[in-house]
Amino acid sequence: MEKKYGAYICAGCGIGAALDMEGLVKAAGEAGIQGAKTHAAFCSAAGRELIQNDINNDGVNTVVICACSPRVFQDEFNFGADKITIRGNIREQAVWCMEQPSEKKSADTIKEYTQELAADYVRMACTQAKKTELPEPYKLETLSRKILVMGGGIAGLTAAREAADAGYDVTLVEREDKLGGKALGWRQQFPTKAPWTDLEEPTVGAMVSAVTGHSRITVKTATEVARIAGAPGALKVSFKPGKTKSEWDAPAKVTADEQDLINKGAADPNAGLQPYMAVDPAAEDFGGVVLATGWVPADVSQYAHLGHGTLKNVVTNAEFEKLAKAGKVPANVAFIQSPGGTENDMDFPYCNSVTSMVALKQAKYVRADNPDGRAYILYQHMRTPGNMEMFYKGAQNDDGIFLTKASVTKIEEGSGGLVVHAQNTLLNEDLAIEVDMVVLAAGMVPTTKEEASINLAYRQGPAFLDLELFDGYADSHFICFPYETRRTGVYTCGGVRKAMHMEETMDDATGAALKAIQAIESADRGVSVHPRSGDGSYPEFFFQRCTQCKRCTEECPFGALDDDEKGTPKPNPTRCRRCGTCMGACPERIIGFKNYNIDMIGSMVKAVVVPDDDEAKLRFVVFVCENDAYPSLDMAGMRRNSMNSLVRFIPVRCLGSVNMVWIKDALSSGMDGVLLLGCKFGDDYQCHFVKGSEIATKRMENIGETLKSLGLEPERVGVREIAITDYDKVGDLINEFVEEIVALGPNPFKGF
Repeated sequence: MEKKYGAYICAGCGIGAALDMEGLVKAAGEAGIQGAKTHAAFCSAAGRELIQNDINNDGVNTVVICACSPRVFQDEFNFGADKITIRGNIREQAVWCMEQPSEKKSADTIKEYTQELAADYVRMACTQAKKTELPEPYKLETLSRKILVMGGGIAGLTAAREAADAGYDVTLVEREDKLGGKALGWRQQFPTKAPWTDLEEPTVGAMVSAVTGHSRITVKTATEVARIAGAPGALKVSFKPGKTKSEWDAPAKVTADEQDLINKGAADPNAGLQPYMAVDPAAEDFGGVVLATGWVPADVSQYAHLGHGTLKNVVTNAEFEKLAKAGKVPANVAFIQSPGGTENDMDFPYCNSVTSMVALKQAKYVRADNPDGRAYILYQHMRTPGNMEMFYKGAQNDDGIFLTKASVTKIEEGSGGLVVHAQNTLLNEDLAIEVDMVVLAAGMVPTTKEEASINLAYRQGPAFLDLELFDGYADSHFICFPYETRRTGVYTCGGVRKAMHMEETMDDATGAALKAIQAIESADRGVSVHPRSGDGSYPEFFFQRCTQCKRCTEECPFGALDDDEKGTPKPNPTRCRRCGTCMGACPERIIGFKNYNIDMIGSMVKAVVVPDDDEAKLRFVVFVCENDAYPSLDMAGMRRNSMNSLVRFIPVRCLGSVNMVWIKDALSSGMDGVLLLGCKFGDDYQCHFVKGSEIATKRMENIGETLKSLGLEPERVGVREIAITDYDKVGDLINEFVEEIVALGPNPFKGF
């Protein structure tokens, strides 16, 4: 569109008292936007009316507002989807974080530095506006609103029903010959209402009936998903007959026979594609997927001193549940919650509150079937969250249920059954308990740990990436986006996400179904899902300069890019999360968004005025992750925490989007240091785009040699991790970096 600019600089919230407003108006003019206007409060009705009048009367369609953080007053400064609005943060990150006078800096010096800081932010905002174009949402030619639910247990039944009740057609796939999953083997289930002490009859039968009788739900039993290709809104799913776990053998790629069938039926549409990208002509169309394939009991045979597999009547909790449903249970049973031994005092793998509650439930079976029965629960950790605490109290009050913290050292055959030896008990003495049966608390291993059950047709393979990092749980960002996976449009719930009891599972499945719906509707509108929900931009490629290096396809955290046989990227915009990691990866700089690209950020860097004649005025640019780091800076400003006035912050979608050319531009323009401030990565990662911070850190390690070749110290470029809650630490972290560079001295390129 042909742009008509309007710049508006707010004097409210202390800005006008701290800064020379005319100087800021001049800065906007230096960046190419003349006639900037000021107002006491642009967020007020009068202030917004002033802007709206310029839009209505003068045709302004590109609005630059230099005031508060872009994270606030978003509705107030929304002038329509056909208008570009750019925000410059001169409140939280300039005026509100002003340094305090000291021996090194007087009040006048601080005011001068803060004015220069705010002027740079005005210039950067105006430059950003000039480099921004309105994104055009990517629209699919045809879109499916059908939802595929994989798994017919509690989670799958709930997700299918909730999605169908919301008006969406659902296909429910279960590889066994009937629905219900492991709940079919339950004798009783946990209490769901007050007083939370009494076991209830299973309700899975009613859930199955509700699903099979629903007009919008198609059920496929004894069926498995053979392959999922495509992208949200346009998924192509093919099926195959169900197999047992022991027979399961999900191919990493399409088999020769399958490929031959595909080529015969759809040779033309798949011409030039990699085999994994070929579409089965018999595939069904879906818009989103809920993965609810559940869990399997953990293997406990590795603990030889406990005797599972060698001693009769040493069983797992899953095996005991089957015995209990089939008939009367033994009169004296020990429930072992941790492996014990001489060194191990932790729980069995994949145990949590559910296995604790299962032990309490099964102890009640013992008491119900045997008037004089005895149940012994030996644990290291007993977890019964929420209302289940009442369930725990009820078991405690039963004289026939004994609970004690203990380390089981050995189980052996006795004269009348089994003898459990335990030490370090709450009784402060060792125990030898004679019982009829021992039950081991086998944990709940997600099916994604053992199987490539999702069978994706992605260049990265049929399963989720880096499952070992999460012990097999299919998770992208457990805290902020609990249902999502690293494959857009596929949402997990129930046992594949974490171990949970029935009520938790039903809530979880409802959430996953709603996320699948959101993915479909977002695809229909051509916008992104989490974490940049509603973003209408998507990466565009200038393929004429593509060298097929595959860095973009390999580094994308979400598998949004396929590639052809030559290695040319094949975008799937509805898979894309809009993080820009592909843009940061590209050495040819051929990838960009309409409203976020290499030229834009590079121009913003160059908009910063770098004094070349004052060694006290060093300049630093910090590329700041918009998800954790930028909010932490805002919160620091809101608390009036001081921030170094030599530093300029530039928000980026993710550190993964930072292209090396920005760093080279900054240093060649005389910047004295460049810092990347992003989310924590590793086993306890907090990156909203999963791997962005980690990828950026690796790139920075590689840039050291380049800097040395230019005669610059590698220390001038740094990466720091920060959480959104580190607002009281971020100022010190930045100061430490600045002091390190001050010790090195000014950039030798300054002035060239």
